[in-house]
Amino acid sequence: MTEPYENPPDGIPGSHPYPRTSRYHDAEIGVYRAPDGTEVRYARRRLLPPLPEDRSEDTAVHTVGSGERPDQLAQRYFGDPSQWWRIADANPVLDPHELTAEPGREIDVPLPGGFPQGGAHGR
Repeated sequence: MTEPYENPPDGIPGSHPYPRTSRYHDAEIGVYRAPDGTEVRYARRRLLPPLPEDRSEDTAVHTVGSGERPDQLAQRYFGDPSQWWRIADANPVLDPHELTAEPGREIDVPLPGGFPQGGAHGR
C-alpha cells in the first residue's frame, strides 16, 4: 500500500529530502508501508513534458568539444556542475554521457527562465 507524503516547508533547514537545486526537489514523495508496518519513503517518477519543436527562445546551442563533460558544461553555463541534468532534460537523454560523447554534436542548453527547471513535470 502506498500513500502520499507531505513535504515539510522548504524554509526549515534539513527538512526537505532534496535540495532546491536537485532535479528531484519538486518530485512527489511517496510512502510505502510494508505488511510489518515499516515505512519506506521514495521519490515518485519524475516525468518531463513533451519538448516543444521550436525551443530556440528557451535554449542556446552548444557544439560539443573534445573531452567535454556534462558537469563541465553545467559549471560553465549555470555556475554549478550538479546542474548537468538541466542540459540532459533539454535534449533529452537518459545517459548524460551521451550529451558529450561525440565531439561536434550540437546540444541545447537551457537559458535562464526559458526552460522548465526542477522536478516532477508532467505528473
